Amino acid sequence: MTSPTPFAQVIGDPIAHSKSPVIHGFWLEKLGIEGEYGRAHVKSGELSDYLSQSKDNPRWTGCNVTMPHKQAIIPLLDRLHPLAKKLGAVNTVVRAKDGGLVGYNTDGEGFLEPLRSALGEKHLFRMARVLGTGGAARAIIAALEAHGFTLVLAGRDPDKARALLDELAPQREHHAIDLGHFAKATDFEFDDRQGCFDLIVNASPLGMTGNPPLPFDWSHAPPDSVAYDIVTSPLDTPFLQNARAAGHQTIDGFAMLIGQAATAFEKFFNAAPPREYDAELVELLAV
Repeated sequence: MTSPTPFAQVIGDPIAHSKSPVIHGFWLEKLGIEGEYGRAHVKSGELSDYLSQSKDNPRWTGCNVTMPHKQAIIPLLDRLHPLAKKLGAVNTVVRAKDGGLVGYNTDGEGFLEPLRSALGEKHLFRMARVLGTGGAARAIIAALEAHGFTLVLAGRDPDKARALLDELAPQREHHAIDLGHFAKATDFEFDDRQGCFDLIVNASPLGMTGNPPLPFDWSHAPPDSVAYDIVTSPLDTPFLQNARAAGHQTIDGFAMLIGQAATAFEKFFNAAPPREYDAELVELLAV
């Protein structure tokens, strides 16, 4: 008896904009796997029905979860991976062999993926200025803390930033600051950064299509900093453009998007995605 064709989805409200079906569909085709990945528009209040119906579908292997359901779905699951429990957010649900629904958070792993080469090096000091205190920032804070970064977390509400650091990164001293601090030029003279790794991260929706730009003056960035923007629309944000103009390396939002999708793909379809085709995939996503 042949196994049913595996099927996974991304759920959210809204959901039509999601690029996840493009990513997973691309990998399924490249690997020649008979599987499907789609999207489902699930509104608030419909999560329980969605999960009940999905569990009855022998083809359904799980789903990715986007806004506004990353927190609301937690009490409907049977188990949580420890990181998802720590972050209080789930972006991937997998049906386990025993039929239970397990919640994961792959955002941090996806965020770190394009930094792996740099993180494999030894540094005298690592510092990250993280701009934003929303859901994405939670995963990024925890991921960077685990890799020895001293964090400067900037938000519109510094008290919220302080609370996030105390909750998610209590192991070392970090700093909370008003986002407006970085909007104004500074004449601060940075010390010798030889052997150090400096990261500037936009973890907010500022700069995304339909939102105001992120106010950041690049005089606040040490020489040779890496600028990382998790926004995917537009892909080349003013934040990244200004970083390049100031002489910094940049990483765009597709890196995190593809990285977190890769972890989910392996859980859904029991196969590693063919990452040798990443350049082709990025071209497809940019259309």
